[in-house]
Order: sequence, then structure tokens, then C-alpha cells
Amino acid sequence: MENYSVAELTTYIREMFDVNENLQDVWVQGEVSNMRRAASGHWYFTLKDSQSQLKCVMWRSSAERQTVSPQDGDAILVHGRVSVYDAQGVYQLYADQVRPVGMGDLYAQFEQLKAKLQAEGLFDPFRKRPIPTFPKQIGVVTSADAAAFQDIQNVLRRRFPLATVILSATMVQGADAPPQIVKAIERLNQYTQVDVILVCRGGGSIEDLWAFNDERVARAIANSRIPTITGVGHETDFTIADFVSDLRAPTPSAAAELATPDSADLRAGVRDLTDTLHTLMDNTLFNLRANLSASRRTMGHISPTSRIRNLRQRVDDWNTRIISLQKTQIGRLRERLDARDAALKAADPRSILKRGYAIVYRSEDGERLGEAKGVKPGVGITVQFHDGDLKARVEDKDTHERYKRTLF
Repeated sequence: MENYSVAELTTYIREMFDVNENLQDVWVQGEVSNMRRAASGHWYFTLKDSQSQLKCVMWRSSAERQTVSPQDGDAILVHGRVSVYDAQGVYQLYADQVRPVGMGDLYAQFEQLKAKLQAEGLFDPFRKRPIPTFPKQIGVVTSADAAAFQDIQNVLRRRFPLATVILSATMVQGADAPPQIVKAIERLNQYTQVDVILVCRGGGSIEDLWAFNDERVARAIANSRIPTITGVGHETDFTIADFVSDLRAPTPSAAAELATPDSADLRAGVRDLTDTLHTLMDNTLFNLRANLSASRRTMGHISPTSRIRNLRQRVDDWNTRIISLQKTQIGRLRERLDARDAALKAADPRSILKRGYAIVYRSEDGERLGEAKGVKPGVGITVQFHDGDLKARVEDKDTHERYKRTLF
């Protein structure tokens, strides 16, 4: 027995295909699925019937010469050769011609059911229910082992870990999948209080996703009392379930994103609202302070306190003026008093006496003698000086100097 490496055995098998003349010039009829046109211009698609499927590739040089452009669901006749793709170890048809045959059976079934349900109104926008903004519980209808469920959990943990995830497990592929999907949806409706249901499955061929084109699944989604988001396949894949659901997501991960808010966005929103609130509070306080200051100024103008202060100031001014006038008047009166006092002092006999004058009284009756005429000798007189009085007697002026004697 000879031992082969994987590459050696694959090469051996490819050479067997290449030397077989029957496989180098063949026409194959089937239905197109998973049609993909690469950026390079090459076509990649699957040709299938009710029992089998065959991978096909058409290089750009051949694709550019085709008069038809196959779409998923088209029934076509393809010419080419069969060989092995070494890198993946799969055999495939290297096509060089494409001829249309008609619509494929699966695509025809899809369009027929779509038209039926649309006519019943199951696709109408008014039936679409809003998805809750902050779900507390999220139901997931998918396979427990599927990568889609792991993707959903990862997204939910990252975006909105507050939500509780309830899995209603089911098959998502094969003939037994539709009734199981229906039961999974019904379980969530009957036994849970989830706020939204995610019906999801990862990518695959049209055959792999066919369970979500089943009428029973479509009606179960339409009859659900809980809003439903579908995320089946890839972005280009559309199923009947997508048209019936309340919201269609291109992938399972996208369905999880559509079902929940982003906690990071919520935190940023809270920060923005907090900043806005602080700004509004600061502006409000600033305006209130400005209004208060303006009101105080207005009150200051109309308040009796201001008038009283003004009157007080006027009283103070008048008091100052009165005091000034009083001082001026008193000064003037004092000057007049001083002048009169000086005049009185000047007219005071005692002042005159101090200058060497004297006042002569008749001692008998105290009558002042203003002149010598009429005073007879022998009359007693009093001579008043500024520092005292002298008593004297009038003598005859003719005999006065003849003798000397004391008057008293």
C-alpha cells in the first residue's frame, strides 16, 4: 500500500478528472444559488437541483462574453469542464457558457409564497411593531451550538449587559427545522416575558436558509405577541421571515445591535446631558443673578429707602448750611459785639480815668461836678481816680496858695 500526502492525493484525483474526456466538455442544468460576482470580475455560484449541488466558477474572460447574467433562483444550462480545486480539495465546474432555461423550483416557490402572504397583508408596514428601546429580557430563536448564538451573546455583553438572554433552542436547517422554529417562537410567547425575539441563523446557501422561507415559520412570526427581529444569513440574503418580522437585520450580530442600545453611547449621552444641564443651570443662575441685580437697582430707584437717604442727605446739607450761616452770623454778631464792647470800653469813665482824668462829685449829695462855675469854697468834694477816691474841700482860689492845711 502506497502512502500519499494530502497534496499528492488531491493532485492524483485532479489528474483523473482532467484526463476524462467526458468531464472536459459537459452541459449541466440546474438552479442558481449563492451567486457572487467578485471584484476581479470572476463569477462564483452553485448549481443545484432537488438532490445535489455543484460548485461553479467562471473566469472574467468568459463572464464578459455572456449575454445573460444569472441571478439566484434562475434555471440555467452551463457548459464547461469539471476539475478539482487543489486548495480546498473540492471538485467544481469551470464554466465558459451560460444559457437561460427558466425559473428554478425553489425560487418559484419563494415568489409564490411571498405573493400569497403579501396579499394577506402580512408584509404591511402598519403591522410592524416598534422595538423596545431598553429591553430587560431578550429571547433568541436559534441553534444552541450555532456560531450565530455566540455572536449574539458577544454583541449583547458588549452593548447592553443589563439585558437577560433566554435561548429557545431549535434546529435552523433541514426538513425538521420549520416545526421546531415554530415551537421555539411559541415557547417564548407562552412561558416568558421577553421584550423582543431574535430569530437568527448564520449564512449559507438558499437550501441552508430554506427553513426560514417556510409558511409555518412566517405565520408564527406574524402571530407572535412579542416584537420580532430576524437576522438570517448575510446582508444579501432575504427570506420570507424577513418580510413578516417587525424588523429585518442583515446578520445575527446586527439583529443583536438593533435590539439593544449601546451602553457606551448611553454613557456618552448621559455625560452630554450632564454637561448640558450644568450649562443650563449656570446660564439660569447667571440670568437670575442679573435679573436680581436689575430688580435691586429698580427697587433702589423706587424704594422709600432711597428717598429717605436723599432726604437725609438734604437735611445734612441744610444742617451744614445752617451751621455755616450760624457761624457766619455769629461771627458777624461777635464782630459787632466786639466793636461795641470796644466802644463801651472806650466810653467807660474808668478807662478815661486811667488816662489821667478824674471825676469830681459833691460829697454832700454825690452830684457830679462838670465845671468849676457855681462851686463855692468850702464845699466838700470827692475826686474819683481810676484806683480810688480822694476827699477834698473847695477853697477860695485867691487865698488857696497862701497857706497849707489839711482839708480833713
